[in-house]
Amino acid sequence: MDSKHIPQKSVAITISTILIAVLGGHFGLNFNQIIALVAFSLSILGTLLFWQFRLSFAFLGASLVLLTRVTTLDNFIHHSSMEIILFLIGMMIIVGFLKEIGVFSWFLQRALVMKEISAKKFLVSLVFSSAILACIIDEVSSILIVVMIIFEFCDYFEINPIPYILAAVLATNVGSAGTVIGNPIGLMIAAKAHLTFEDFIKYAFPLMFMSLFVVSGLLLVIFRKHLQELDEKMKEFGPNEFLVRLLSIPPEKNVKIGFVIFGVTLGLIGFHHRLELLLGLETNTILLIAPMLASAVIMVWRRHKAREYVEKDVEWSTLLFFMFLFAQAGVLADHGVAEIFAKKLLLLVSHNQNLLVSTILFGGAVVSSALDNVVVVVGSIPILHSLEAITHSNGILWWALLFAACFGGNITVIGSTANLIALGTLEKQKNTTISFLYWFKIGAIVGLATLVFVWAALILIPYYN
Repeated sequence: MDSKHIPQKSVAITISTILIAVLGGHFGLNFNQIIALVAFSLSILGTLLFWQFRLSFAFLGASLVLLTRVTTLDNFIHHSSMEIILFLIGMMIIVGFLKEIGVFSWFLQRALVMKEISAKKFLVSLVFSSAILACIIDEVSSILIVVMIIFEFCDYFEINPIPYILAAVLATNVGSAGTVIGNPIGLMIAAKAHLTFEDFIKYAFPLMFMSLFVVSGLLLVIFRKHLQELDEKMKEFGPNEFLVRLLSIPPEKNVKIGFVIFGVTLGLIGFHHRLELLLGLETNTILLIAPMLASAVIMVWRRHKAREYVEKDVEWSTLLFFMFLFAQAGVLADHGVAEIFAKKLLLLVSHNQNLLVSTILFGGAVVSSALDNVVVVVGSIPILHSLEAITHSNGILWWALLFAACFGGNITVIGSTANLIALGTLEKQKNTTISFLYWFKIGAIVGLATLVFVWAALILIPYYN
């Protein structure tokens, strides 16, 4: 961080926090409501202006609501959403294990292989492979794998990897909306809105999949010059030889076992609702413990690597940040702040459901393009709970929030974690980057087009109403 900007940012946070407190009093909030709002705003503003210290600001906000007795320690822990944290820990261990034994590299190499490959076919297959892989594992792990495959491909043909990196990231963000496990956003919405994996397959996956055709069509036009260059290189170098080389290594025993473990885990996640009904368990119990069961098996089998999976593959700093942010959002809801915002929003849109969906979808997308989309969703969940209770909107608001956060993350470089990871890898491996403006010109087109497509579907198709 540039130290010369620290004083200005600190002043900005201080003034903003005071202004939020004053406005809260002006709108009739009581002491506890103002403190809860200030604490949550402090965490959000600190994340926005001092990203490296986001956990410090989350700790600060948590300390504020506890010291002022706005909430109790038991209540704070209750709202920290440990079920989501445990799920993410399990998935991170599984992904670390599968990455270490080479499952995803083996899988993706074969996903990109096709007969009579051309530049256009490669781009379309890259878009769909990136999206589907993000559905199967989290977007962060999937983009790391895809980026490394792109580097290998582009190095062989001696072409610029930037268009293909950008295509993969845009597709990854779109694909992450397709299932509960695509990114933490889906899991948060599923847990808080009591939605199942099957609900995502029924309502989110079809729109996500159709959106990929929009993404592919736009990118084929935007990158047409790069695709012409790739076609020429393919004729010169002969892609078949390259693809055969990728296929020449058969899967090892560990890779086969990894497929079995991962397949069983996905099966439990996919049919969790049926299993919960059969066993008389609470909603999402199997969904949330499936990764933990798989992780337990992995750490017994790969016991010499178990500590490494826990220490290196689990993003503890991120998980702690999520916990404290979830808890502060829960305190907001407890004191009725979220309900106040929900009622203000309903008055603004005159209780028109279509206008409300449009506001959440496009407004959420704009905010997600400027802030990390996970932060946006955490802050929006209490408000949507209040809106659902008032409007009885049959779940459509949750789908609007999901697509707003995932698709809106495509608009700017900082819109999602996958964007930042892809850029960081590009800088490290190729000593180059993608400028904010170049990304925005393409990301805004793709983001807006996919959002309009989803908006039309949510508004016009009775299935979602």
